[in-house]
Amino acid sequence: MRKIAMLGVAAAVATVFAQAAWSQSEREVVKRSRALVPAGPWPAGDERGMANAIGPGTWMRCGYFLSQPKARSYEASHARSTSMPLSPFSGPYGIRFNPTSSIPGSVHAFNGEYMTGGEPAQQGTQIDALGHFGYLPAPWDGKGTPPVDQAMYYGGYSQKDVKPTPDSPLLKLGMEKAVPLITSAVLLDAKQLVGKGQALKAGQVVTAKDIDAMVKAQGLGWRGILPGDVVYIYTGWGDFWNDPDTEKFYYTKAPGLSTDGAKYLSEKRVVAVGLDTPFVDSVNEGQLQGKAGPAEGTPPGQPFAVHHQLITQAGIHHIENANLGEMAKDKVYTSCTMILPLREKGGSGSPVRPLVIGVPKR
Repeated sequence: MRKIAMLGVAAAVATVFAQAAWSQSEREVVKRSRALVPAGPWPAGDERGMANAIGPGTWMRCGYFLSQPKARSYEASHARSTSMPLSPFSGPYGIRFNPTSSIPGSVHAFNGEYMTGGEPAQQGTQIDALGHFGYLPAPWDGKGTPPVDQAMYYGGYSQKDVKPTPDSPLLKLGMEKAVPLITSAVLLDAKQLVGKGQALKAGQVVTAKDIDAMVKAQGLGWRGILPGDVVYIYTGWGDFWNDPDTEKFYYTKAPGLSTDGAKYLSEKRVVAVGLDTPFVDSVNEGQLQGKAGPAEGTPPGQPFAVHHQLITQAGIHHIENANLGEMAKDKVYTSCTMILPLREKGGSGSPVRPLVIGVPKR
């Protein structure tokens, strides 16, 4: 009920701010919002991470875009189906569609379906809970059973706090703890600047230096990346998303964010990072099969160093398989985004449908 009430308050606040923002420039709204967005740090035992920054300041920024006569909405997710590209970590994504049925003595005809396997929360466009990743005190040598009882998590939680038994849901940092992300967003077009108009290659990374360069090249130097922002990074890899996935190419490798890029965005205190890639981390060709190592500069023992940094160290959600091509084509570099994860109690992730509202520049 509390989150439902929060959504109602958010909608009301956004409407008020939208009306107030009608006669103001984006720069004026951003300037006014700064003092209203808390930047932490958050106390030990926190379960919300950088989403603590969500509130009147981020809703104010959203209000500006909601008030613009030329604004349009963009789907930042892909449609879900059994034939979409599927994660090799999550098994099959099966849906059985039931026949149309009825109830004796009624005029009703109804349809339904149910899952037959797989991990729906980790397939398609999805968001990770802060309990999705933990970290061990030292790299596991691969012998025997992994020492997961020693794992630690964001907020100072231990394995016994988060997942005390193999069949336990996440008792801390589960998906139900994620707040509705209603905030300002920045889109960085790495395909254009880093790839020079071509999709980034598998294993290629978007660095902190690249982020700075994109902010300047896209005319965003006046605002930069602000606490409370969601940062979307368009690499062009999402252009390879095909449904049906006949080539089985998309999930085999990918570009991604670099370790220093993840640390840079952590310092900026963003609430979420979304890429049009399957992993957020870069993955070299052959890496998933153990035939190649991670990208150059990846810390030893952390092949998924971006997951480690953003989730376990900074409390920042990520969105994988974001659909960003249309926004990039329209040069929607700043916008309002609304991301509402399912409240799956104890879940490590959720299917998600990010919505972006911004003004096309082309």
